Amino acid sequence: MAPSDLLVLTKMFKEQGFGSRQTNRHLVDETMDPFVDRIGYFSALILVEGMDIESLHKCALDDRRELHQFAQDGLICQDMDRLMMTFGDIPHHAPVLLAWALLRHTLNPEETSSIVRKIGGTAIQLNVFQYLTRLLRSLASGGNDCTTSTACMCVYGLLSFVLTSLELHTLGNQQDVIDTACEVLADPSLPELFWGTEPTSGLGIILDSVCGMFPHLLSPLLQLLRALVSGKSTAKKVYSFLDKMSFYNELYKHKPHDVISHEDGTLWRRQTPKLLYPLGGQTNLRIPQGTVGQVMLDDRAYLVRWEYSYSSWTLFTCEIEMLLHVVSTADVIQHCQRVKPIIDLVHKVISTDLSIADCLLPITSRIYMLLQRLTTVISPPVDVIASCVNCLTVLAARNPAKVWTDLRHTGFLPFVAHQVSSMSQMISAEGMNAGGYGNLLMNSEQPQGEYGVTIAFLRLITTLVKGQLGSTQSQGLVPCVMFVLKEMLPSYHKWRYTSHGVREQIGCLILELIHAILNLCHETDMHSSHTPSLQSLCICSLAYTEAGQTVINIMGIGVDTIDMVMAAQPRSDGAEGQGQGQLLIKTVKLAFSVTNNVIRLKPPSNVVSPLEQALTQHGAHGNNLIAVLAKYIYHKHDPALPRLAIQLLKRLATVAPMSVYACLGNDAAAIRDAFLTRLQSKIEDMRIKVMILEFLTVAVETQPGLIELFLNLEVKDGSDGSKEFSLGVWSCLHVVLELIDSQQQDRYWCPPLLHRAAIAFLHALWQDRRDSAMLVLRTKPKFWENLTSPLFGTLSPPSETSEPSILETCALIMKIICLEIYYVVKGSLDQSLKDTLKKFSNEKRFAYWSGFVKSLAVHTADTEGSSCTALVEYQMLVSAWRMLLIIATSHAEIMHLTDVAVRRQLFLDALDGTKALLLVPASVNCLRLGSMMCTLLLILLRQWKRELSPVDEILGPLTEILEGVLQADRQLMEKTKAKVFSAFITVLQMKDMRVSDIPQYSQLVLNVCETLQEEVIALFDQTRHSLASGSATEDKDSMETDDCSRPRHKDQRDGVCVLGLHLAKELCEVDEDGDSWLQVTRRLPILPTLFTTLEVSLRMKQNLHFTEAALHLLLTLARTQQGATAVAGAGITQSICLPLLSVYQLSTNGMVQTPSTSRKSLDAPSWPGVYRLSMSLMERLLKTLRYNFLTEALDFVGVHQERTLQCLNAVRTVQSLACLEEADHTVGFILQLSSFMKEWHFHLPQLMRDVQVNLGYLCQACASLLHSRAMLQHRLQSKNGDGIPSAIAPRVSRPPTAVPAASSCSSSKQPTADTEASEQRALHMVQYGLLKILSRTLAALRHFTPDVCQILLDQSLDLAEYNFLFALSFTTPTFDSEVAPSFGTLLATVNVALNMLGELDKKKEPLTQAVGLSTQAEGPRTLKSLLMFTMENCFYLLISQAMRYLRDPAVHPRDKQRMKQELSSELSTLLSSLSRYFRRGAPSSPAAGVLPSPQGKSTSVSKASPESQEPLIQLVQAFVRHVQR
Repeated sequence: MAPSDLLVLTKMFKEQGFGSRQTNRHLVDETMDPFVDRIGYFSALILVEGMDIESLHKCALDDRRELHQFAQDGLICQDMDRLMMTFGDIPHHAPVLLAWALLRHTLNPEETSSIVRKIGGTAIQLNVFQYLTRLLRSLASGGNDCTTSTACMCVYGLLSFVLTSLELHTLGNQQDVIDTACEVLADPSLPELFWGTEPTSGLGIILDSVCGMFPHLLSPLLQLLRALVSGKSTAKKVYSFLDKMSFYNELYKHKPHDVISHEDGTLWRRQTPKLLYPLGGQTNLRIPQGTVGQVMLDDRAYLVRWEYSYSSWTLFTCEIEMLLHVVSTADVIQHCQRVKPIIDLVHKVISTDLSIADCLLPITSRIYMLLQRLTTVISPPVDVIASCVNCLTVLAARNPAKVWTDLRHTGFLPFVAHQVSSMSQMISAEGMNAGGYGNLLMNSEQPQGEYGVTIAFLRLITTLVKGQLGSTQSQGLVPCVMFVLKEMLPSYHKWRYTSHGVREQIGCLILELIHAILNLCHETDMHSSHTPSLQSLCICSLAYTEAGQTVINIMGIGVDTIDMVMAAQPRSDGAEGQGQGQLLIKTVKLAFSVTNNVIRLKPPSNVVSPLEQALTQHGAHGNNLIAVLAKYIYHKHDPALPRLAIQLLKRLATVAPMSVYACLGNDAAAIRDAFLTRLQSKIEDMRIKVMILEFLTVAVETQPGLIELFLNLEVKDGSDGSKEFSLGVWSCLHVVLELIDSQQQDRYWCPPLLHRAAIAFLHALWQDRRDSAMLVLRTKPKFWENLTSPLFGTLSPPSETSEPSILETCALIMKIICLEIYYVVKGSLDQSLKDTLKKFSNEKRFAYWSGFVKSLAVHTADTEGSSCTALVEYQMLVSAWRMLLIIATSHAEIMHLTDVAVRRQLFLDALDGTKALLLVPASVNCLRLGSMMCTLLLILLRQWKRELSPVDEILGPLTEILEGVLQADRQLMEKTKAKVFSAFITVLQMKDMRVSDIPQYSQLVLNVCETLQEEVIALFDQTRHSLASGSATEDKDSMETDDCSRPRHKDQRDGVCVLGLHLAKELCEVDEDGDSWLQVTRRLPILPTLFTTLEVSLRMKQNLHFTEAALHLLLTLARTQQGATAVAGAGITQSICLPLLSVYQLSTNGMVQTPSTSRKSLDAPSWPGVYRLSMSLMERLLKTLRYNFLTEALDFVGVHQERTLQCLNAVRTVQSLACLEEADHTVGFILQLSSFMKEWHFHLPQLMRDVQVNLGYLCQACASLLHSRAMLQHRLQSKNGDGIPSAIAPRVSRPPTAVPAASSCSSSKQPTADTEASEQRALHMVQYGLLKILSRTLAALRHFTPDVCQILLDQSLDLAEYNFLFALSFTTPTFDSEVAPSFGTLLATVNVALNMLGELDKKKEPLTQAVGLSTQAEGPRTLKSLLMFTMENCFYLLISQAMRYLRDPAVHPRDKQRMKQELSSELSTLLSSLSRYFRRGAPSSPAAGVLPSPQGKSTSVSKASPESQEPLIQLVQAFVRHVQR
């Protein structure tokens, strides 16, 4: 600075009184004093800097003083002298006076000595060094920035030159100079500079001076060295400086006797060695004999400087040892003053460079003992204790476990006398002791109002918590944390404080501790012990005790108070947040974060916790907490504060039942505008914008009032009377549309996170069906184009994706498209959306995204799910892609996904992706993603199975997938295993396959069976367990509370067990000769396991789905000889025969089923269905094994005879599908059994007779019902909805299957034409059922009547073997009368069959369609064959029974004669009808018909031939001729 400028500035500052005589000074109150002081400080510094002391110092060193600018300008110097002589009345003058005195003394020492002396004296009187110390401290309090460092450099230059030029003892109190030096050295760069300079100049002079008193006076040297530690290099320099001391200074009042003095008394020599610390232990210092010392007299005392080399660190250890010795004496306070600087220096050194801590172990290891001893002193030295704790905090950062273990033994921290196990004991602090620290807080700190130890304690506990101690150690921290939560947090703001800002600091530290605990990963805590973790303790305390209220009070400080504090702060831009305002903001931010985490982590409960209640209670005039939180949006200093406030609002809006809109009161619109202003601003912090959008996204679902306010839609009536919506000025949709606008991206780049938040908001609108907003958005030009533009971009491959939020954005867009297509009627989709979808298809985006999802899967599999930071985004994308494809399969024409090649590619990609993921069974992440892909795979497979050939391409990967899934964790993969099984079943049903078509068939069967074995055993255990615990038999969903390993009931329709059985069945059908299955049943005890569980299930009437699936599998196995042998050999009868009784005997408890009008409801699992299946299984086993199974079959029919007879009887009264189905199965079984008539007659003669009679009646009932269609229809309608009439169930209770089969229940809803059609369909189905039963009944009866050839030709036939089956009567029986079945019945049946054949030829359609026979040609042909079969059997029975009558001597000849006449006339009539029918072209007899029928001589095959050649007619004609003879 030019000398003239300096003069001008000096005059100006003098006039203003260095800031104290400003214009309008009287208007400024005392709160502004710090600012006035700052003006003074800066004025003084500007003047000192202007004198250019640095260059003056250089000139002086080089002895070229004339080069300095002030040397040439004598006049200005004189003016300045005169001015300086007037200074001296305020402290701000001191440094200026000192600097000027130094300048004049250096440049003109001779001329100005008197002025210099006077000015310099004034500066010293003004305590210039104290002033400089104050100045530097004041500037440093605002943070470490350029003004502070500039000021330090300026003062450093001045101080160095002062010390170099002037004698130290002339500068006043030496301690003041040391203090200033320490403050100057606070600038990090200066200690480095210091160690590089000469020790004889500048600040080196002070260091030299204080060394001259060490260790007689410890404090000054240690204070200076502490300031000289700034980085690792300086810390090492300080360490080595103290490690190599060469002089030991000692003060003697009198000359000791063991030294020899030099003649002038300036040198002493020791005659004996001396221990410096007589009470010291092993660590000590010894001055050896012959050591020489220089003596200086000082106030009648001798200061001796012994030439003795030692390490000061050893000396410090001895000092601490001394303190430990004198702790209980009066010297303790005096000694503490020596030890405190040691501890402080150690703290500074190790906190700067932790590696030195190892060298300082002798000192740091004694700190624990110091803590223990000092806390028990009557008035403890609080400052020393605080320093000790600070040291331990630094050590704890490196080795928390060791510090914690050593600290526990001191009793300093709060502790428990015995283990506490429950949360209530912890919260009540039962059995907890406050420890040394607790007593110190109550007895010393609170009365004095100084809280050094508390601050150190909180930092220590936080460090220990962050150090992630093991679970047992963190249990030990519970008393400490509990002490903070119970004794400190609720009351710290009421304590007495002597210094400003400490209360805020303590609050901030407490919240930091809680914040650290809540952010801990506590996986270890969860499993290792039953005692509550630190985290749950904090959550419970804050939610349910008064600690929570304190946190709420902190959050309620409000934006106005914070802004006031910030404004009153001397400097608000503190870079390290040192000021009051920054501390306050930090505290409030921590309070937000803590509250948010408590609500997030709190275990769900029905009771609202006091914390949530306090947060959400409505106050009058918007002064409740919600409004306070919302108003933090106005805060501008720290963007994190409004962000965290909104985050907490978001959390509250989600969990608490309250209206944010109502809480805001009259300020709602203003707050909305503030939110939107920040959202629209181009220079706002991006994270605030994201948080605002996330808050609005949550509000869409939970805050209807608030979201209406933000959407700000204006309504006007349209021309056609409908309402039209448009966007208001203050609508948040403007911003959202701008953010997604792809044109805007050129001008303003929208960060991916912000884009995602905007799309998420739109997705919320669609998901919550906000129709008004959606209407407006759809009408916006290019809305769909802008929204979907990310789907048309090309993403970087997963291995390089840096920004996973883009994946989430794309996922949300896909979901919006799906919701739109799903909810909007196809025709009314916006044209622009249709165009976009067409473009999506044309640009091959289906293939692109499918490939991308596959690459995601492969990438996740390659990294084994470990390095995937974006796993959540991956899952979202897979889930959205799955949804898109599901919509695309059901709306293929809208989505333009009709190309078969594309579909096949999509499926194969899904297959490959699933395979890649599920082949990494060790990674949970891969398995989760794989499970999601597996669902997609299954859906595509089911939807597109006709197009996905060839099957072998699918089966190979599926087999690999299954093997991967079977290796993975069983519980985790339960659902996935079921999906894979389901996929297999679908693929196997796609086409008929051979064993050779399936890769590794036998291995696959083995895998499935092994899984089945495990699952069936598990189901058995579960069933038994539910039995033992006495749960209701019907309650299939009862879940065991204590059995965590299997929370889901095994018997689920889509469960692994049931699907496994179905898959086994499909695999079994492929294996024609049953070899593979035979090997499996030999290797695994699958059948015995199955039977045991089946038996329990039937007995208990539980596990319906399992039972049904198991019977289906056994039914399939029983097709082949080997399979049937295995099933029978494993003990099928024991498992089914008797237990099956309970299935239908339990029907008394009124389990009535829904009307089985449809085939579908009949096929649904039910217990009667199980009975029918068991019957079929017996039938098939008997058919396959013949005599080998006869005994078991007879046992079965014997056990279930009542049900059997009842079932045959019931057809007459109940024509429900279920009843007909059961009758059909029963008759089928009897048909097989009737082949063994002799054995049956031997074992169960009465039952056989009963069955014969009932079969006759059944035949009559079927014929009558088929004869009169009108009556059948009437019966179906009248029976609708009734149960089985009790009259026909005389012996055992009827099965719960009596459900009529008309659908008039739906008539109220449907038009009548529909109803009629469904009634017709029901009627046809019943007719077909009756026809099947009739044909099988007749086939069975054929076995009970003599063989026609035999009875015609063999005279020696034993007639007594055969009973009469039909009475000798030729009248057609009416339906209602209880007439015995007669020849009339058979003739009537033939007539019915003929009529039906005639009808079939006339109209081809109804009956066949209802029956659901596959192709059009097949239907009538099958039915005709069935009717022909019925007719043939009737004629056969007629002939056989007639011959039986004619041959029987017991029949009266008159009766025989009458019979002959009647028969010949009736048969002749029938024959003419038959001939007419055959002339038209009749079907052939079903020799190889649908139904199993033993083929008689009569039923030979014939093509459509002239009626005279028709074997049936020929046979009947021959018989008529025979009778007429």
